[in-house]
Amino acid sequence: MLGTQAASPLSFWIGLEPGKVVQLDDVVVTRREVPGYGPVLVAGVVTTVEARHEGAAYDSDVFLIADGALPAAVVEVAEVRVTRVEPEVFVPPLPGSKVFLAGQGDRDQALYFDVMDRRIPLGTGRDGQPLYVNFDFLDGTRGAHVSISGVSGVATKTSFATFLLYSIFNSGVLAGEAANTKALIFSVKGEDLLFLDHDNLRLDQRATDTYARLGLPARAFGSVHVFAPPRPGDPNGVPHVSARTQGVSSFYWTLTEFCDEELLRFVFADADDERAGYSLLVGQVAARLKAWAEPVGDGGAVMVRGTTCRTFSDLVELLSDQLQDEDARRDWTGAQTPLGTVNAFLRRLRSAVRPLSPIVRGDLPFYRNHSVRTSDAQVSIVDLHNLPERAQRFVVGVVLRGEFHRKETSGTARPLLFVVLDELNKYAPREGDSPIKEILLDVAERGRSLGVILIGAQQTASEVERRIVSNSAVRVAGRLDPAEAARSEYGWLPPAVRERATIAKPGTMFVAQPEIPVPLAVAFPFPAWATRPSEAAPQPQARTTAAGGDPFAGLPGVEEDIPPF
Repeated sequence: MLGTQAASPLSFWIGLEPGKVVQLDDVVVTRREVPGYGPVLVAGVVTTVEARHEGAAYDSDVFLIADGALPAAVVEVAEVRVTRVEPEVFVPPLPGSKVFLAGQGDRDQALYFDVMDRRIPLGTGRDGQPLYVNFDFLDGTRGAHVSISGVSGVATKTSFATFLLYSIFNSGVLAGEAANTKALIFSVKGEDLLFLDHDNLRLDQRATDTYARLGLPARAFGSVHVFAPPRPGDPNGVPHVSARTQGVSSFYWTLTEFCDEELLRFVFADADDERAGYSLLVGQVAARLKAWAEPVGDGGAVMVRGTTCRTFSDLVELLSDQLQDEDARRDWTGAQTPLGTVNAFLRRLRSAVRPLSPIVRGDLPFYRNHSVRTSDAQVSIVDLHNLPERAQRFVVGVVLRGEFHRKETSGTARPLLFVVLDELNKYAPREGDSPIKEILLDVAERGRSLGVILIGAQQTASEVERRIVSNSAVRVAGRLDPAEAARSEYGWLPPAVRERATIAKPGTMFVAQPEIPVPLAVAFPFPAWATRPSEAAPQPQARTTAAGGDPFAGLPGVEEDIPPF
């Protein structure tokens, strides 16, 4: 302990003996005998390390000292931020006290791992030892939701999110609930996430050893199902994917479902739509479609006021004709509506025909299972990369609403549903309102009690709705843009850690959780599952599961035996 720097119960400075080294993130401990209380342990994490010449007065003295012409000593000092005082007697450590690198027991105590009854491996620290997060802050017991920020392509946000899911499913913390706990992943980055159930060909022995230290098996996800939109123009609705052929189903909504479930509002899912004057008109038209649309045949087509619609384009043309007719318009709107508002609504609606036609239709067999569901596998992936941005918004909004409603009606928070959503700033921007933003706010504020856990990722947390970020018990940052790192949304990062985040390498994340006063620098291992098609190992016919094997594994699924023609 240094005597030249003031020590407090929250931070102190240490000097290093010759030949001794500490680095950022090292855990150190010291003890002080306090009258009436006995020995008090003070533990902390190194946040700053400095080296200087003691005795030099001018910058040029460094050359004289290096040549031996001027006597001086090289001194290394480090700042330590206190993480735990045990027992809680908040007195400063005394100058001259010995400070040691924490051993395993002291390290667990300093980082509160000893009081985490249910802990999830996050990765390893700079000392190569495991770091954990308390599952109580993920499953809703004491908190929920995860917010991950960082520069696109460098911060490895999606990779960390999938590793966190893998750790939850395979660490044993779920016990008997593991088989029924589900994850829903929205994928917008090509087909990279479509092979989570394939072993990674690039996994080496070093990564395998890291998984062993974390207490995790080094293998792919055991149960994955992919949902993809139909190929445009394909009369059979074959999934629009190229690299994967098994375990893939098409998803779309029939016109009957579109009208009956009032999905029109998700066609206008931009924040700009809510600011426009036609937001009330959207609700009125959706209510009329629900009341007047009648199913026709078994393909999901509808008849509205005597006109049959088999495609989304047909429905839009019907609405256009009805709303432009002055007499019919009154029936649809229920009140006098300015023609300018109607025209703005129709312009926006017509622009949705091309992006939404592949996924809103009435020309495919209605008996086919075409909805996105989480019951088919432990991990359900909704592939959005082939859809325009407007269609992506529609899918995210409708699927989230359906899953949230399902959890509401189930009456229990268990089993849990983890939702992984990238580009959160696009779906829940700070300014404006939209149907998707309303749902995400509902998930952030009520999802904890319903068992819906959001793992949201974004490049810029400063552009995401504040209530969503503030309701996230666990916050994670990878590589940050320097301008973004200076924003107040990253106040949970100490200044030194903010600077480090601007130069962090891929695979390094800074994780803050409520129990630990300082964020942990975590290096998570190389994925054991394929992160792109070129890494995917051939999948065996039957994958052995933790439950002892699935007797039906390898058999064709409901959708897999449909011929692709």
